[in-house]
Formats: sequence, structure tokens, C-alpha cells
Amino acid sequence: MTKLYVGNLPFTATEDTVRALFSPHGTVERLALINDRDTGRPRGFGFVEMSNEDAARAAQALNGTDCEGRALKVSEAQQRDRSVADGRGPRRY
Repeated sequence: MTKLYVGNLPFTATEDTVRALFSPHGTVERLALINDRDTGRPRGFGFVEMSNEDAARAAQALNGTDCEGRALKVSEAQQRDRSVADGRGPRRY
């Protein structure tokens, strides 16, 4: 299973919209669109999980394609260091 980062999504994109983009390239196992925790508004990115082969095919086909006037950025998601991201990591001044 591969998790893909999908960036530069239009703020009007829904799970159905994103699923429709990725479904022609394989089975979408999981999909999550990220919202701002304070406002609840879409942040313009999300994650799609697909089989390794389907994900590679989808990333190649969809990266840079137009979605409602925005060029999508599709790549394999990078693991995030949670200790720094949640504010409990080392402070940098």
C-alpha cells in the first residue's frame, strides 16, 4: 500500500471529486482531505492510499494535471516527524 500526497487541490474539492480523479488508475483504499483545525475550512491538500502499482500509475498520470484551474501536485507522501510537528520537539529560536 502506498500513500500519495495530493496538493494544490481547489478548496471546493470533495472526497467524491478526488475519488473520481484517482479511480480510473486503480482502487482507492483510503482518502482523506485535510481541513484547518481552527476554521474547519479545506487546506487544499489530502492523501490517497492505493496499491503500490495503482499509486505509481496515478501519480505519473495526475501530477501536474489541471483540476478546476489548479495544477495538481501528486507524489508519494513523506513520513512526518510528529514530535516536531505537534510542538513537543526541540525548540528553535
